[in-house]
Amino acid sequence: MGHACTHDEYPGPNGNEHPVVAVLAIIAIIAAIVLIGWVRLEVHGTEDIEAALTEPVADGDVIVAPKPDLKGDEEREVEAAVTSSRFATGFGH
Repeated sequence: MGHACTHDEYPGPNGNEHPVVAVLAIIAIIAAIVLIGWVRLEVHGTEDIEAALTEPVADGDVIVAPKPDLKGDEEREVEAAVTSSRFATGFGH
């Protein structure tokens, strides 16, 4: 297992990669990160982020009551079906 792709058919990198290619790769990675963040904000909005930043922080022994569940039974069933479908297809949150 430790010798995968180490024989003569697959030689190692030759070390003559042009610096422009490396810079373009970094730019592409940064662009992908920005696009993923933008899409996340467009699809899910910022309500959950704002809620996480504005909710009170609990001190060690202070117990904070959980928020009440205001969803109906039908909405819970739909959410469970969507979640199981995402995990079944490999598209997790």
